[in-house]
Amino acid sequence: MMKKKSVSARKASLVLFLCQMISALDVPLDLSQPPTITQQSPKDYIVDPRENIVIQCEAKGKPPPSFSWTRNGTHFDIDKDAQVTMKPNSGTLVINIMNGGKAEAYEGVYQCTARNERGAAISNNIVIRPSRSPLWTKEKLEPNHVREGDSLVLHCRPPVGLPPPIIFWMDNAFQRLPQSERVSQGLNGDLYFSNVQPEDTREDYICYARFNHTQTIQQKQPISVKVFSMDSLNDTIAANLSDTDIFGAKPVTERQPVLLTPTGSTSTKVELRGNVLLLECIAAGLPTPVIRWIKEGGELPANRTFFENFKKTLKIIDVSEADSGNYKCIARNRLGSAHHVISVTVKAAPYWITAPRNLVLSPGEDGTLICRANGNPKPNISWLANGVPIAIAPEDPSRKVDGDTIIFSHVQERSSSVYQCNASNEYGYLLANAFVNVLAEPPRILTPANKLYQVIADSPALLDCAYFGSPKPEIEWFKGVKGSILRGNEYVFHDNGTLEIPVAQKDSTGTYTCVARNELGKIQNEVHLEVKDPTMIIKQPEYKVIQRYGQVSFECVIKHDSTLLPTIIWLKDNDELPDDERFLVGKDNLTIMNVTDKDDGTYTCIVNTTLDSVSASAVLTVVAAPPTPAIIYARPNPPFDLELTGQLERSVELSWIPGDENNSPITNFVIEYEDGLHEPGVWHYQTEVPGTQTTVQLKLSPYVNYSFRVIAVNEIGRSQPSEPSEQYLTKSANPDENPSNVQGIGSEPDNLVITWESLKGFQSNGPGLQYKVSWRQKDVDDEWTSVIVANVSKYIVSGTPTFVPYEIKVQALNDLGYAPEPSEVIGHSGEDLPMVAPGNVQVHVINSTLAKVHWDTVPLKTVRGHLQGYKVYYWKVQSLSIRSRRHVEKKILTFRGNKTFGMLPGLEPYSSYKLNVRVVNGKGEGPASPDKVFKTPEGVPSSPSFLRITNPTLDSLTLEWGSPTHPNGVLTSYILKFQPINNTHELGPLVEIRIPANESSLILKNLNYSTRYKFYFNAQTSVGSGSQITEEAITIMDEAMASRQVDIATQGWFIGLMCAVALLILILLIVCFIRRNKGGKYPVKEKEDAHADPEIQPMKEDDGTFGEYRSLESDAEDHKPLKKGSRTPSDRTVKKEDSDDSLVDYGEGVNGQFNEDGSFIGQYSGKKEKEPAEGNESSEAPSPVNAMNSFV
Repeated sequence: MMKKKSVSARKASLVLFLCQMISALDVPLDLSQPPTITQQSPKDYIVDPRENIVIQCEAKGKPPPSFSWTRNGTHFDIDKDAQVTMKPNSGTLVINIMNGGKAEAYEGVYQCTARNERGAAISNNIVIRPSRSPLWTKEKLEPNHVREGDSLVLHCRPPVGLPPPIIFWMDNAFQRLPQSERVSQGLNGDLYFSNVQPEDTREDYICYARFNHTQTIQQKQPISVKVFSMDSLNDTIAANLSDTDIFGAKPVTERQPVLLTPTGSTSTKVELRGNVLLLECIAAGLPTPVIRWIKEGGELPANRTFFENFKKTLKIIDVSEADSGNYKCIARNRLGSAHHVISVTVKAAPYWITAPRNLVLSPGEDGTLICRANGNPKPNISWLANGVPIAIAPEDPSRKVDGDTIIFSHVQERSSSVYQCNASNEYGYLLANAFVNVLAEPPRILTPANKLYQVIADSPALLDCAYFGSPKPEIEWFKGVKGSILRGNEYVFHDNGTLEIPVAQKDSTGTYTCVARNELGKIQNEVHLEVKDPTMIIKQPEYKVIQRYGQVSFECVIKHDSTLLPTIIWLKDNDELPDDERFLVGKDNLTIMNVTDKDDGTYTCIVNTTLDSVSASAVLTVVAAPPTPAIIYARPNPPFDLELTGQLERSVELSWIPGDENNSPITNFVIEYEDGLHEPGVWHYQTEVPGTQTTVQLKLSPYVNYSFRVIAVNEIGRSQPSEPSEQYLTKSANPDENPSNVQGIGSEPDNLVITWESLKGFQSNGPGLQYKVSWRQKDVDDEWTSVIVANVSKYIVSGTPTFVPYEIKVQALNDLGYAPEPSEVIGHSGEDLPMVAPGNVQVHVINSTLAKVHWDTVPLKTVRGHLQGYKVYYWKVQSLSIRSRRHVEKKILTFRGNKTFGMLPGLEPYSSYKLNVRVVNGKGEGPASPDKVFKTPEGVPSSPSFLRITNPTLDSLTLEWGSPTHPNGVLTSYILKFQPINNTHELGPLVEIRIPANESSLILKNLNYSTRYKFYFNAQTSVGSGSQITEEAITIMDEAMASRQVDIATQGWFIGLMCAVALLILILLIVCFIRRNKGGKYPVKEKEDAHADPEIQPMKEDDGTFGEYRSLESDAEDHKPLKKGSRTPSDRTVKKEDSDDSLVDYGEGVNGQFNEDGSFIGQYSGKKEKEPAEGNESSEAPSPVNAMNSFV
């Protein structure tokens, strides 16, 4: 017993010590500290040989660290290699490959060292290898002649690349070859046929190898397959032999399965822990065999086992040592079976149990660095000090090495150093840096002063007090200016300084003071808490039944805190309301006019504020108007004369007499029961029987005082319940079942809350119902711990480690005994906030409004909870074109799951941004990564803010304009285009003027008098032109000239002349009509006969016709030209007979590319926008562009 107490005490002290380390992990950067590697390239770094090689090494420290590198174990002098440079204030190397360097010359193992006066940190060994995508070796492929029903393997044998290529099979039309249980691709890339069929005959089986790293695709020469059917083979033999010869090909014979891969009866495979295990079996046979997988002596792991490639591939993800064993694949058809046993051994590269953490101590304190790792085989642990093996490192009297632990006693400032722990075996290694920093620092509080927190009443409030100091400060909280120290169960004090009020009330509002003190000083900080009233829906929408074409209204009246601004959203079936004017959304209601059958559904009112959200729903049922009934129908009368017979311990027979059915036949009877012992007055559903049945045998539970009643049902509805039957009390017994919905979820980092759904009264089967709650830590050889409780559905286990799995079971018992043994469930102790921030945060700016952010996943051990995802906080710091102070609005994007990248949309061009990334678990957010600064490139500007035209004269106009509201870059110039407009609204020649960006007005001279001009005006940056603004203006006319001009259309003599001409034309038409009726010809007809209309004549080759062009399909067949096009008419219209799908309509031709699955995609690019028309000249359509295919 004393031993257990000692072990528990050591565990408790270790947990406390770890908490101290975690709280002191982040040393403010203004304090002296050894270097810490913050970013480095991956251990196995495959680079593109066509691009510069960037080997990352970033570190922080005070003073800022200096950097050096080794290559293949020796010092790498970058000053002697002109192709290699190191980024300023960084250890990142850039090897210039694009200007003459060769990537192969820089293959090797690189290691970075960051050093300052307090120690040296080292990076992993970074192995640099250039990717390779070699060409396919040329080979002569003979056609494959196969008999129908035989098996066939088409070998791919792709070139060996780095990394290995992705293999897929396609035909000449770039379409994936169909695969099935009969035909499928193996893991090695070969194409396997369990049995060939005549439809397999083709000459274009092509294997492709896609090298993703260099974005290239290599193609093998097409393979030809010819399948001979038995009928064609018999015809060939008959044509070549005489009647006296004996011939006759055997019909297609069925064959039992034979394994094509793997060969033999057994094989072995070694896989590493955490990897994906892929096992494959492909069999020949006719009919096509079916594959089944089993694990000898065990079960396939649930939730981690998947079957792929028509069950020919067994896939087990995240393998562990427990997955070692013999896996058997069985291929079976109706003629027999074949099997193969694969012996799987799971080894493990080193993985952390306890990684060393940075240690901050004050002079004279003690501390410990612990480095524990596991693996298979068990890894060797070695220590280094400042990058040097600790055995040959300078002596430190305060340091003692004990295997995987370094113990520090009475440290002094000279004890500051960086220690490296290396855990390695034959499958890999782990390297961790952890510094010991000896500081004497008074407390400081890192939480901003006067920070405001707002919460809803009856919800938790968390008030932060992030701190630092050495020795570790003690934290105290006060409320009010002269308040006493906060204590008691109504508050929770977290190790990181946070004060938690589990249930905040209105009187919790106020100012809270956090005080941090150690032997070197004291500091305090104030924060403010506001507790708001919850938002409530005081009048909820109600269930409605409405006749078709009627009107219905749902109410949603709310009550909310006066300082919060609510918004109300209506949904239909959890989706947006239809875009229909019949739906009218009011302040506190939703009205639907002219209701149709489609409006049937569930309507939800959602009320949101910045702090809370509530909702309420109601169902709308749309019915047709009922016809006038000829007969009065009604619900049936209740049954009567209930009788119990044949009473047994677990059953009884109930009989009754039906009531009047009221013109609608009884369809069924519903039997309900009351438990007078446990729930008197409450009726429960028991069963129901058809309407023709008046007796039923009822199953009973022990220890229940039963009464029964019967309800009759017809199409109109349910009857009133019958009078209750006599009571029947059953005998007691052991419980038949255990509680359901057993869960184990911690509410605090050091507890496990076990909950369950209690048994109903009748489920107890007897008096004295209790629950036996049992738990033990999973994967630890511990005994079950049990406790018996009653009248509760929750039990809290205290003193647990943070977020570890537990096996849990809850068993019911009563005075007569226990229920059957319950099943076990897996729960977890409480989560805590994540410990570390994501590292290696990188930003790739895609364009002026979009960026892509990458980060490394954090180790799962540091998540300390269920990983929910990552949050990216980003905000605009300033515009690079307009220097102005503005409110910083942080935006947050959440990426669910274990993602390592995300897109940041809606950025503003030519601006400076910052971002950081945080990991999120069920408890909340972890620390933020260091802010990353990035800048968006220039974009095109918006249109000028205004364009005014003033001071018109005979030959000049004055233009004034305002600069663009959003320049989105540095303005380079303004572009002014203008053209005259005549009286028929036709546009004249277009004139273009480029104006310096610093001008804001211009006088246009030498214009025509009394002429209207149209102006197009836009601004430019180095990226291009922005949108334009247009205006029109008129030069004035000389008054003397205007007075001499007369509007001819208003003169009397002109009107008379026009009337006379119209009369003569009318007389001429009448004469021509009379002559035509007499058989004569009129001159116009003669001219038509003599001269054909040139508009309908074919256009000549040299008169602007299109040249020939071919589609891809015509190139592949007989190269027939398509029909020639015709000239575009001068009025810019297209004739009806012109093809709508002409390639003329596409400005960029055809772009060919592969989709991710290897399929070929061809698509046309869009048309380009036209410039303003220059004059009235017609332009010819461009000639078609020949489509070209290319691999991407």
